Amino acid sequence: MKKIFLSAVVALFASAAIAQQETQKAIYYAISFPNAAHHEAEIVMTIPQVPDGPLRLRMSRSSAGRYATHEFGKNIYNVKATDVEGNALQLTQLEGDLYEVANHPANVKISYTLFGNWTDGTYASIDPSHAHLNMPATFMWAVGQDKRPVKFEFNDLDKYGWKVATQLKHEGVNVYSAPNLQYMMDSPTELANYKITSWDVTNADGKKEKINVTIHSDDDQATVDNFGKMVQKLVLEEKAVYGEFPAYDYGEYTFLTDVYPTTSGDGMEHRNSTCIVDELDKVAGNENDLLGVFSHEYFHSWNVKRIRPKSLEPFNFEHANMSSELWFAEGFTQYYGEMLLTRSGFNTLDDYTQTLSGLINQILNTPGAARYPATQMSRYSVFADAGVSIDPNNNVNDFTTYYYYGGAIALALDLRLRSEFNLTLDDYMRQIWLARGKVMKPYTIPDLQNDLAKVTNNPKFAADFFKRYIYGTDKNNYEELLSKAGLILRKINPGKAWAGSLASNPGRGRAGQARAAGAEGLPILSSTIIGTPVYKAGLDVGDIILKADGQTISDPKSFSTVIAGKKPGDKITVNYKNRTGAHETTITLEESPYFEVVTYEKAGKQLSKEQEAFRNNWLQSKVK
Repeated sequence: MKKIFLSAVVALFASAAIAQQETQKAIYYAISFPNAAHHEAEIVMTIPQVPDGPLRLRMSRSSAGRYATHEFGKNIYNVKATDVEGNALQLTQLEGDLYEVANHPANVKISYTLFGNWTDGTYASIDPSHAHLNMPATFMWAVGQDKRPVKFEFNDLDKYGWKVATQLKHEGVNVYSAPNLQYMMDSPTELANYKITSWDVTNADGKKEKINVTIHSDDDQATVDNFGKMVQKLVLEEKAVYGEFPAYDYGEYTFLTDVYPTTSGDGMEHRNSTCIVDELDKVAGNENDLLGVFSHEYFHSWNVKRIRPKSLEPFNFEHANMSSELWFAEGFTQYYGEMLLTRSGFNTLDDYTQTLSGLINQILNTPGAARYPATQMSRYSVFADAGVSIDPNNNVNDFTTYYYYGGAIALALDLRLRSEFNLTLDDYMRQIWLARGKVMKPYTIPDLQNDLAKVTNNPKFAADFFKRYIYGTDKNNYEELLSKAGLILRKINPGKAWAGSLASNPGRGRAGQARAAGAEGLPILSSTIIGTPVYKAGLDVGDIILKADGQTISDPKSFSTVIAGKKPGDKITVNYKNRTGAHETTITLEESPYFEVVTYEKAGKQLSKEQEAFRNNWLQSKVK
């Protein structure tokens, strides 16, 4: 009897909590642009039904799809708190991005000025041409009230001739909504006089969805419409991998595109949209360059936004979000983003061999990939993913991007599934989609291994693959795998002398100005790479090469000219200086370890029928 009574009480309280959540009023944001010419917006946040106790408000330190921290709090000022009648409330700044109202009525208003002048997939940008709003960089939020619905009022649209492009739900006129904080933060919004092209797609269940391409650029409508047809072809090729589209919330998916020379190139995936920014002058004439970003980001609407690592669920906006799974989330997407351009007919096979060369060199010829597994390189994202710092790092020796690391693993797995199991990576992705993404069940690495075991019906293969190539640093035999498709992996400069890279990018501040003024020699401005001849000779950042083999060195070209007259095994004497004085060392030249991928045809070899069939099954269109 006691247990029954307690159960009844629990059920009563649960019902009351649900009812309270359903009747809770939305947090309301109104954003206006009286000073857009100077990159400012005025934001008023109205919070009804504030719970008892101190009210804390903050700006985010991370952004959906970005794994490193970003200090968005630095770009808001004039922060004030009032009641709904406008009476001032005591507001205390506890940290750079955290504020508190200790005593307050039931309804509170927070107002502030936002400065935004950086157009990319993370920050905010405001000028009379547009308001490019990534939500974590734009809106404060109430701590502990993540589940509350949110509404947005975008003002001054008529004043600037702007329209609204967003995945937020349109509630009427200039008002839009999100069901909660997570969805809000995942919903970039572009206010601009953009052009749009749209089309309907039919999903596997017969339901229609709409795909929108909005483009803020100096292009005419005909260019946008033509580009939309190219994107449409790409979208269908991506759907063919999974066999169906995701069920997009509110029945639409929107590409938010901003193309202009002063923007910062970027692509950032979201649940029902993607933010694509490019510093090209316009779309016209650059369609193929843009398609690579579209291909990668749209693939994320399956892989990352629905096939989601458990380590990123839910996303935390107060600090960096670390994940060991980015080799799959970003790396497999990198592989498909490039490969699908070939299946779609936008890239030639020779174009694709250059992409393959890049992937393979990253996994076979970088110290990071040699020393660390894909899981560890994924975790480094908290520093590498557009993380902001001013001090130099040693990334050439301690990091290989999880994009290319994972992309190379995906390439190997695809070719091995085809040659060893008569399966494809598409089959594996569909298995993961059905088991994880479609039902929104976040995955772990063991889950991915189990799915590989299931699709191959070979747990031993799956365990070995993950042990050696995901958790370990073993590398697949790319030469053997590529040969099955009539592709050759060979040294890029056999028999030619090579000293290694001497990075000489422009310096910062006074050092950069000094170099521009014509200081002597060739300065090494970042770390030399472990294992290269210049590294073995003891040369590194801070050294200035004065002479090589008796020749005066003034720039990278003069150093390369000396090397070009040599062969592997030759030794050259190098005179250099640094803060400890003048020095001399000897570089023993080697053959470059870097590879290139070429077709059998280009290498003058006969392509077999088996190789041709293998290649066609891999790289030809799957759209029926």
